[in-house]
Amino acid sequence: MDIPYIVVDQLDPDQQQIWKAYFGDADRPRYVEEGIWRRTQEKATAGQSGWAGSGDARRRIIHYRYRYGLVPTTAAPAIGLTDLYLYHSASAPAGEITAHHDALRASLAVGGWKTAPGGACWTRRDLRCRITEHDVHPQDAAAGRALPGGYRTLDVRITSAAYAPPPSVRQLPWNVLSTGIRVKDRPGTATRIPDLSVLADLRPFQVEIGCGTSVEASIPPLHRLHEIYRVTDRQGHEPREHRFTLSPAADNLLHEVLTEPEEKTAEFVEMFRACFLAEPTLALWALRELKDAGHLVGPVITHNFDVLAARAGLDECFMRRYDQAVPDVEWVDGAKALLVVGLHADRRRVQARARERGMKVVYLDPEGFWHDGAFLPYPLEGPQDGDLVCRATAAEALPALVNLLKQQAG
Repeated sequence: MDIPYIVVDQLDPDQQQIWKAYFGDADRPRYVEEGIWRRTQEKATAGQSGWAGSGDARRRIIHYRYRYGLVPTTAAPAIGLTDLYLYHSASAPAGEITAHHDALRASLAVGGWKTAPGGACWTRRDLRCRITEHDVHPQDAAAGRALPGGYRTLDVRITSAAYAPPPSVRQLPWNVLSTGIRVKDRPGTATRIPDLSVLADLRPFQVEIGCGTSVEASIPPLHRLHEIYRVTDRQGHEPREHRFTLSPAADNLLHEVLTEPEEKTAEFVEMFRACFLAEPTLALWALRELKDAGHLVGPVITHNFDVLAARAGLDECFMRRYDQAVPDVEWVDGAKALLVVGLHADRRRVQARARERGMKVVYLDPEGFWHDGAFLPYPLEGPQDGDLVCRATAAEALPALVNLLKQQAG
């Protein structure tokens, strides 16, 4: 596969300006896309991991980090994937790891990879693949973690030839692993409200947005990344019931990358491409109106990487940081409420801190999604006693709030 890998070809002048303003010269490296998943087999995850006893301790870690940049072409510049880094670590009983290693060698052969000197590294045009097997993984030894007897770990790193991620980047997934599994909230008793008119008496307020506004802009939901990286087996439609992919024999991610890297990379860059091509929605422009009118204060608190809030003229407090357990939030003295739009569980600590400040937490979420013409329930996990929940879409409720406040202002 050739690097750079073209993601968006022949940018028109407006797209070139969007890149310059919001990606290339932005206040944070929005030209970097990164994701980490760690899935472990333990008692607390038994429902999704298949844990049945102390001998079940399979583990799967995925870390990707991609860098994008402008690439000159004969006509107009393009956006290309300029650096690729994919790390995959699987821990399982020795027999499963041996079979996994054999399967990878077969995939390398099918994909036409060439063995580099040393035998543990392979090349395919501008890509490099390194495979390392461990009786005891150095990260486990350093952290004092002990897998059951007879377990082994196989690490695979696939990179573009010119990219060597620094140790701090390679360490990130292990730092995330050390924080333990995410403990689900126990929902309290929230009050249902028909619309957001309650915010008329809770001004000024701050806002936290999740992927709901992104989905409304035709950006794939985050579970699309779970499909691409085979994080779960995705049998059925209820996200909380999807079983983890932990058995190396059932994990075909690396086989897909090694046998058809061009085709799989097209999936890898799918989310970045969709984010770049998306446009701010009516809901985001409504937030801009609320900001301009003084009803909404502070930056938009978000873990979204689509930049759409910024493109609507809103300041962003970006929280998708793997080096921060509790990212900093710019709270505004006097803010009476936190409006949480289309966000399920990712940043519940922000909402907890808002409650600690005496702010009313108001959720705007339809608590479900459409799939094949059917609306599938997806209840919120975070609402607690005293919170308010409006089961509407951002596209419906936010413009309606703008109109209501305009009417009240005369």
